[in-house]
Amino acid sequence: MTESPTAPSPVEATPGPFPLIAGKTALIVIDMQRDFILPGGFGESLGNDVNMLLKVVPPLTDLIAAARAAGMPVIHTREGHVPDLSDCPPAKLRRGAPSKRIGDPGEYGRILIRGEYGHDIIDELAPIDGEVVIDKPGKGAFYATDLQQILTEAGITQLLVTGVTTEVCVHTTTREANDRGYECLVVSDCVGSYFPEFQRIGLEMISAQGGIFGWVADSAAVIPAIAALPVDPVPASQS
Repeated sequence: MTESPTAPSPVEATPGPFPLIAGKTALIVIDMQRDFILPGGFGESLGNDVNMLLKVVPPLTDLIAAARAAGMPVIHTREGHVPDLSDCPPAKLRRGAPSKRIGDPGEYGRILIRGEYGHDIIDELAPIDGEVVIDKPGKGAFYATDLQQILTEAGITQLLVTGVTTEVCVHTTTREANDRGYECLVVSDCVGSYFPEFQRIGLEMISAQGGIFGWVADSAAVIPAIAALPVDPVPASQS
């Protein structure tokens, strides 16, 4: 006699309930890096208000804590490039003010270069031992990374998507995941944009047309659903 599967824990979401499944779900935290989020970083040098991203930190801290308590895998990503910039296309290198472009010296080291202080994740959301960290050269977390292999080996079919920015790396990763068959729930107060209109429209685009890319819900709906899941031991992972 086979054991019956655990019933999903539903999340009240748009366009409809999202059935959170124990052992099949991972939380992905996209690009919560100092260069994007802290005053004086690359994001601010582009003329952006980093306070729009900083307000994501408290609810995301709570969501990560809930995921860890439930034994849910937490995966972090960092956008950046190797020191010789051989993985950075020319169009991307030209982005930003002269002398404040990718690879140039910044307040937190060379801008978006792997191994620099600014490339790393902010202290409040730092990965713990055993959590996967994906270094990606592009906007999406699947491009030129081993993310899909990691998810497949862990048996993951659902992603709780968080991080920055909503309309760029969050959207790109969600679309990539959707094309690969993953069910994605974007946690609305745990993603952020420098531009309020992009935040609103970006979230609307995720759930439009019956959930064309996925579902949207806030952390107040997601955290109780995570807490209702049976605790699932986190599988061995790489960092």
